[in-house]
Amino acid sequence: MSEINLSNIKHIVLILSGKGGVGKSSVTTQLALGLVQKGFKVGVLDIDLTGPSIPRMLGLDGKQVHQASQGWVPVYADEQQRLSCMSIGFLLSSKNDSVVWRGPKKNAMIKQFLQDVYWGELDYLLIDTPPGTSDEHISIVEYLKSFEPDGAVIVTTPQNVAIADVRKEISFCRKVKLPILGVVENMSGFVCPHCAVSDFCSFWFKV
Repeated sequence: MSEINLSNIKHIVLILSGKGGVGKSSVTTQLALGLVQKGFKVGVLDIDLTGPSIPRMLGLDGKQVHQASQGWVPVYADEQQRLSCMSIGFLLSSKNDSVVWRGPKKNAMIKQFLQDVYWGELDYLLIDTPPGTSDEHISIVEYLKSFEPDGAVIVTTPQNVAIADVRKEISFCRKVKLPILGVVENMSGFVCPHCAVSDFCSFWFKV
């Protein structure tokens, strides 16, 4: 196997959440699209192996990964090839197939994504992770250590249970010395169906 080589990627950002269902993949997708609109070239790596959502979020269901001499070619979401994506969802025969793997096999798959995907030159690589602080998180942080990722964006929702879990995610980042770029409080917006008064969700970042 080849060595991990991400030298052509300028910025690496992990998207984390302490709890499932807080909209982490939605935030990853919105960040990617926002960066592309600003003229950056962006890649999205989906390492949520048991619940890959990014292909559907980007409208790429049913697409396939192709093999080239440099490695796996990611799936492009636009004609200009400014937004690329890699996910285990592209490798399954059906989007309804389940991935029933133990930790070592998951870790090997993540490493293979990092080794074998030919991203080319990217301004940003966004890594969509599963919820919690499991094997996948420890593995991706260890594999990326020598590349000094920019940090993590942590996604939560206003509920007390989600906030309690996101504190654990913050603790994880501190323990592995992964900088926290900011926290997104998702799903805190509401539009009244009667008077149309809006209460928008809050985004707060540490600069």
